[in-house]
Amino acid sequence: MKKIIFLQIGLSVLPVFLSAQQITRFAVVDMSKVYTAFFRESRAVRDFEERSARVQADVDRMTREIQELKSSQSNAELQGDSEKAVRLESEIYKKSEFLKEYFKLKTAELEDQKKKLSQSSTFLEQVYDELRTVAENDGYSMVLNLKDVKGILWYSPAIDITDKVIQNLQSRASR
Repeated sequence: MKKIIFLQIGLSVLPVFLSAQQITRFAVVDMSKVYTAFFRESRAVRDFEERSARVQADVDRMTREIQELKSSQSNAELQGDSEKAVRLESEIYKKSEFLKEYFKLKTAELEDQKKKLSQSSTFLEQVYDELRTVAENDGYSMVLNLKDVKGILWYSPAIDITDKVIQNLQSRASR
């Protein structure tokens, strides 16, 4: 009889012990893949790409103008108009120097903007907020960056939340 009572007490207490014991679940994420996939879609990157395209269009336009002036200079030399050829040569030189300076300045500005984009705290906060949301919703206690942790020898693809994080970030960005 005592055995039955202990068994019943033990069976009734067992669920309490099991529920009190929390199982730690891990997830992994490839942060470089997240950055590459989502960063491309962000507003700041689109602005950067538009600015870069405008600079390239300006460079192309100035290069065409210089080529046209060179062609005019060649024609003036063929026609024996040395005064016009010298004037065009001077104009070509000025425009070429301006183009060099413009290109150097705009390249430096674009590189600075690109650096700021990759270190943007707003962008990083957005990624980390989404990581937290996905991890909490899926019951993960810890998320490890797959590329930074050298101790990971093996992991199940089932715990890789990279694609889910990217999808969530992209759906938020499109809203």
